[in-house]
Amino acid sequence: MGLPDPSTLSRRDYLRALVAAGGTAALAACVDAPGDTSVPAGDPTERPPRQHAWNGVLRADDDGNPQSPEHHVLLALELSATITQETREQVEMALRSLESAYAYDPAGLLFTVGYTSSYFERVGSDSPVPEPETMTTLESPEFDDFDAIVHLASDNPEVVLEAEEALFGEVSPNGAKMDATFEGVFERGEPRRTGFIGPGLPAEHTDMPEVPDSIPEDAPFFMGFRSGFAESQAPESRVTIQEGPYSGGTTTHIESLTLQLETWFEQDNHFQRVAKLFSPEHAMDERVGEIGKKLERETGVAGEIAERTEQDARELGTVGHAQKAARERDEDGAPPLLRRDFNTTDNGTPGVHFLAHQRRIADFARVRQAMAGEDIAGEGVGKRLNNGILQYVFVRRRGNFIIPPRDNRALPAD
Repeated sequence: MGLPDPSTLSRRDYLRALVAAGGTAALAACVDAPGDTSVPAGDPTERPPRQHAWNGVLRADDDGNPQSPEHHVLLALELSATITQETREQVEMALRSLESAYAYDPAGLLFTVGYTSSYFERVGSDSPVPEPETMTTLESPEFDDFDAIVHLASDNPEVVLEAEEALFGEVSPNGAKMDATFEGVFERGEPRRTGFIGPGLPAEHTDMPEVPDSIPEDAPFFMGFRSGFAESQAPESRVTIQEGPYSGGTTTHIESLTLQLETWFEQDNHFQRVAKLFSPEHAMDERVGEIGKKLERETGVAGEIAERTEQDARELGTVGHAQKAARERDEDGAPPLLRRDFNTTDNGTPGVHFLAHQRRIADFARVRQAMAGEDIAGEGVGKRLNNGILQYVFVRRRGNFIIPPRDNRALPAD
């Protein structure tokens, strides 16, 4: 991918495009871009035992909903060495070098390291996560079969680019020394995925053919609404594995989606979009507002609205995406998934990398199947038509990962 032309883009969009391009040339251009690039240094001892424990340092919006960092890279890795004590120490030293270079917060660097079932097959160990598979009859995705993944996240685009290059010995992160790198242990794999989240960022992509001008100016997601409401997110403790060699870790499912935004915005009006994303009741009662600010901290779909899903399908001919998913909440009403998804324009197409942490991959599967709503298709809604947002969302890839606790993140083989 070539570097973007800064004269044709806003500063924000230019930096986002550099993250998507990747590499040392993109990093150099990012460093040269106007603006404050000072980044706080870190201390590995300040990082918690759980890799996925980000909530304590995330910003919150005006309603108290946690806000993910603005820039993201999903770095695929292929194992190229035999696992020994020396290679484990090398990987751990590389990761600790990043932790020393960048503060443990969105102004610095947040990251996780995860492993696939392919990795465990390669090293001759039983995998704690299953191989990825199709989850509905509406999809035919590719699967992540590389060995490991690093999720890099920061409010600073320079940080995610620099951290990626530092892992392979190309640069010094934030002026700090890398005591070790991934060289000789991991090679870069495919696909490299990138993305962004933040108010106004989706609307800056209306120059793309598939992104209509009608996206609300302040929307943080391509679908035009806020997401990640505090009440709809599992607590970090709920998604943490409680026993066994990966106790203190979690599992991650990454679902890469393509969005059909022109149909979503140009065919449907705001009432229909609210009904399909949240529920018909939300639309009729005007509960949401233009981009979801009226909801404050909770979607309000749990309980009665979720229980009316089949009835709404039969009587109203529409059901909401959030309404369907809420049917699989725990008995106490808590959601089982902690989502950290983000927008993407990978391959020049608007989409979402839907990243979810959960205690077991089976937890994700049951929620995803509830979202698909195949059990209500033919009961007033179709397999896609008026069945939540299925008419506008298409699955490209799936991957399952174990995210070990921090003290077991370097080439686990339990």
